[in-house]
Amino acid sequence: MKKVFIDGSAGTTGLRIHERLADRADLEIIRLPEELRKDLSARRDALNAADVAFLCLPDAAAIEAVSLVENENTAIIDTSTAHRVSDGWTYGFAELKSLRERIAASKRIANPGCHASGFLSLVTPLVENGLIAPNTALTCFSLTGYTGGGKKMIAEYESDERDVLLDAPRMYGLTQKHKHLPEMAAIAGLDSDPVFCPIVAPYACGMEVTVPLFAHQLKGSIDDVKALYRDYYKNGLVRFAESADESGFLAANALSGRDDMEVSVFGNGDRILLVSRFDNLGKGASGAAIQNMNILLGVDEATGLNI
Repeated sequence: MKKVFIDGSAGTTGLRIHERLADRADLEIIRLPEELRKDLSARRDALNAADVAFLCLPDAAAIEAVSLVENENTAIIDTSTAHRVSDGWTYGFAELKSLRERIAASKRIANPGCHASGFLSLVTPLVENGLIAPNTALTCFSLTGYTGGGKKMIAEYESDERDVLLDAPRMYGLTQKHKHLPEMAAIAGLDSDPVFCPIVAPYACGMEVTVPLFAHQLKGSIDDVKALYRDYYKNGLVRFAESADESGFLAANALSGRDDMEVSVFGNGDRILLVSRFDNLGKGASGAAIQNMNILLGVDEATGLNI
């Protein structure tokens, strides 16, 4: 039986991972008493006793946690931003660029960011297969539920006395320095970051990431993009959805509570919309982390997930 430790189990990502693993008979969860949850020595012992350790921590704390691991057999899945473009780390998006095989052989896996997951699912196959050039100037529009902001934001949105401004969608990342941008460009193989417009809206879970294209940016047609997605996403937790709209609308919370992702293509011969929908806490965080663990352990990658 494999041993698993969740360092940072009280946060939203850690709680969802713990929830998904609760009924797994093939795993033993290493738990620390509440009074030792932040104790350095106790965490070191737990990290080194684990076959797989999830880091659900802020960047600085995740870097510290990695330094505590002295056991070369402990595999780390880091859900923070700290290691996503770092040497020696495998990017944990199994469906892209034959990363599944690298994940299976890795001891250091960087879980993707939620916005980045949507963007990369749409753009990476196009760059990889020559349908868009690496120097293409792209934009990305991303809607997310408020649970992606962590406990503080959740408390703000669920307060009976919440600010009226929280009743409407709110744009952020206004300086174009969002923490997901480095991985979005690097993993997709782009020469520069996209113009990125993330928006948090007053619903709990779900993401809808859109990349608009003009036809002249494509080395092909809208049908070529559909055919590529259809073939590219034959395996794993990402699927191409041929007709995914709801009577002409697309709800950002359609996959709330799930751990998979759907990509779709809309538009016409002149202007095209590439859309990815998933749960920001599912394939955008905890679901992806568990998928990566399953691949590491050699079990079906959907084990314990809601798909």
